[in-house]
Amino acid sequence: MSLSTRSKVSLLFSLVSMFAIIGVLVLTTVAHLSVTHAAGVASPTSPKRMPIELAQPGTTVPTDAHCLATRGLHCYSPQQIRTAYDVTPLIRAGDTGAGQTIIIIDSFGSPTIQSDLKTFDAGYRLPPPPSFQVLSPLGTVPFDPTNSDMVGWAEETSLDVEWSHALAPDANIVLLTSPVDETEGVQGMPQFLQLEQYALDHHLGNIISQSWGATENTLFTPAGEAVFASFEAFYLRAALQHVTVLASAGDTGSTNYELNLSTLYSSPVVGFPASSPLVTAVGGTSLTASDPDGNYESETVWNDPYGAGGGGISQVFREPNYQEAHLPSSVKKELNHHRGMPDISYNAGVVTGISVYLGFPGVPGLPAGYYIFGGTSEGSPQWAGIIADANQLAGHPLGFLNEALYRLGDSSDASTSFHDITFGDNSFNDVPGYSATPGWDLASGWGTPQAETLVTNLIKLMDRDDGLGQLSSDQ
Repeated sequence: MSLSTRSKVSLLFSLVSMFAIIGVLVLTTVAHLSVTHAAGVASPTSPKRMPIELAQPGTTVPTDAHCLATRGLHCYSPQQIRTAYDVTPLIRAGDTGAGQTIIIIDSFGSPTIQSDLKTFDAGYRLPPPPSFQVLSPLGTVPFDPTNSDMVGWAEETSLDVEWSHALAPDANIVLLTSPVDETEGVQGMPQFLQLEQYALDHHLGNIISQSWGATENTLFTPAGEAVFASFEAFYLRAALQHVTVLASAGDTGSTNYELNLSTLYSSPVVGFPASSPLVTAVGGTSLTASDPDGNYESETVWNDPYGAGGGGISQVFREPNYQEAHLPSSVKKELNHHRGMPDISYNAGVVTGISVYLGFPGVPGLPAGYYIFGGTSEGSPQWAGIIADANQLAGHPLGFLNEALYRLGDSSDASTSFHDITFGDNSFNDVPGYSATPGWDLASGWGTPQAETLVTNLIKLMDRDDGLGQLSSDQ
């Protein structure tokens, strides 16, 4: 589908009008950043590592009952998650992401991701993806099993690849890896942008999953302002090319880490790129689907001893038109003309975790086997899989989702499209958070997918429009 001139002008105007840093107006867009950093080495308790627990060593898949009995934690299978979120009817109907490509961006990657995906697929009886490419246009560095950050990114890579595939088994996957460690602040962000630009320049796919981010406040520097501006220019370009961009909202609830990677902010903050109005931010829930088939029972905001779902109010971006038009006045008063996030959510609790296979060698205390994973890093790749299924059903890429998501959430079809999360909050580390309420809220967005109906309704809405709308409330 081509965009009208009006939509293009609207988007260009909105990029300027919605992008304001408190106290600083960013006037310069940087086409190519040249900031370079050496790959950082974090402590063994690096906060960038996701919370994981060993479910079962070896290549035999653990059952959810086994994990509950031995660990006191769930380890949901792909089949259980598909059932809970109503993806199974799409898969059975043949809407499996065929002809689509999911792009995943990570630092370093995993030295065994190709073989680990094969083990995961064999264990859960999934077909291999039609194509799985690992591309490193910026170069690579050798995997060091004693480097906690590298191990953490290998874990992240495994989650992203295995579970995007689990939700869209016939979609192609392109993993783009950076040789620079993304931590906090500017570190690693320019290289991630280069990878995403490479993906668009080479027409690699129409869905980008970003399970990473930096606290907005760590980017309140001249170099950070350039990061905001250049990423926003890229996201605008992606929207105009009907590329869906998703981002995880974070694992520390209403707060996030300072530049030192050990201290949490003492007041509410949010992470970027999830805070961008041009990105669909995915928050975290704890899903209860206890029977062997995975039938949905209940859900709360993720907040357990391991972490909590990210969500809150941006200090950088103004309230986009899709929030101004579709949120109630009480919520808009709380936003105070700023972007609120997340937009949607997905299971992220460690107590309600999922099973991921890790096979990379030589890491102390990390034998090959299946692990229980949590964190909002689950949500971005799995939503990417659902959108791949939706793109196949629609016969075209849906592209920028937020306008349609908010129209749908503000309609009579919301109750059959989303699981509305109404219990829990994302307060964390004594930082006040936000409570779940009926409808959209700052702890869970519109909620989690009832995928079959959600996809059908999204396609109907987006076929009536270009999906972009006017993004700024200032227009």
